[in-house]
Amino acid sequence: MHSMMQGYIRYVDAVNLRIGRIVMYGIFVLMGILIWSSISKTFFLPSLWTLEMAQFTMVAYYILGGPYSIQLGSNVRMDLLYGEWSLRKKAWFDLLTVFFLIFYLCVLLYGAISSTAYSLGYWGGDPLSFFGGLITGGEEIGRLERSSSAWRPYLWPIKSIMILGMFLMLLQCISELFKDVLRLKGEKI
Repeated sequence: MHSMMQGYIRYVDAVNLRIGRIVMYGIFVLMGILIWSSISKTFFLPSLWTLEMAQFTMVAYYILGGPYSIQLGSNVRMDLLYGEWSLRKKAWFDLLTVFFLIFYLCVLLYGAISSTAYSLGYWGGDPLSFFGGLITGGEEIGRLERSSSAWRPYLWPIKSIMILGMFLMLLQCISELFKDVLRLKGEKI
């Protein structure tokens, strides 16, 4: 069981490390979009796509960078008490609170799946069966949802990125849960 947990930790941490290291350069993409927005508004006709594309880029940056942030321990914590605790007490507290985070992420993931199904033209009540039907050919994509802005981009790509980010965050939280269990058992991670 311990070797299975350690294998899961190694695999998930490696995946999120690689994705996080790539996504962290998304800030430069965002800067490029915002610089182009400033230049086009000053010297040319303003670009319609820049503000919304900057928002989409920032969402991808935060959502896909979140698991990497948790892995590094750079997420926000209330260190008023936590910082002074022993490693064992921190592991117990993290073990307890990670269950709340996993529940919250499951709710967010289901909401992201529902929202993505809606953006692909599904108006039913079971988005999981819709995606299963897309794979097996039992469902078809309907009228695609678009933004209400003047640019009117399709919304399913960014919503799909949100699903991926929430799923990776969930996997990383399970990895952190396993790390806490191993710490409590005195195992080296």
